[in-house]
Amino acid sequence: MATEKTFLHQEYDDKIKNELKKELNLKTIMAVPHLEKIVINMGLGKAVNDKSIVTEAKNELAIITGQTPIITYAKKSNASFKIREGMPIGLKVTLRKEKMYDFLDKLINFALPRIRDFRGLRPTSFDGRGNYTLGINEIIIFPEIELDKVRFMKGMDITIVTSTKDNKKAFLLLKKFKMPFAKK
Repeated sequence: MATEKTFLHQEYDDKIKNELKKELNLKTIMAVPHLEKIVINMGLGKAVNDKSIVTEAKNELAIITGQTPIITYAKKSNASFKIREGMPIGLKVTLRKEKMYDFLDKLINFALPRIRDFRGLRPTSFDGRGNYTLGINEIIIFPEIELDKVRFMKGMDITIVTSTKDNKKAFLLLKKFKMPFAKK
């Protein structure tokens, strides 16, 4: 069963793909960079003392992404952080296809403009292999989260994985998606 394309996915197929092919001087449309996945990680340091935090954070991340996150567990014990092997310490979600485009649209158009004193994303946060990572300190910037029900502030790391291994091509791709980068 074919799912209907989201606005951002349709925009990429109809307009952005052809513009990138011309700007990057590519011979074939298959060489045009595209989004592969978006990985969202949420560390839960406070979960060491309170197990209900994991459940609360899992529900909130599921509401934001539209997909159930998996719980990540500690691989090693660390006495200074009061962590034992096998304890839940975080959550992870990998978004692909329509959910990925839907989340990116929500991030760009609704969540990022709600950040206090937002001056744009750092264009230097690429990893050298065409992937972009940004950190968000408060999940309350997403419109689905009700401020009254949040017991403590949680943050998340969002990694946007592209098909290109070149930072400049990845930057151009994200710029075409209207990602609000700060001026260099």
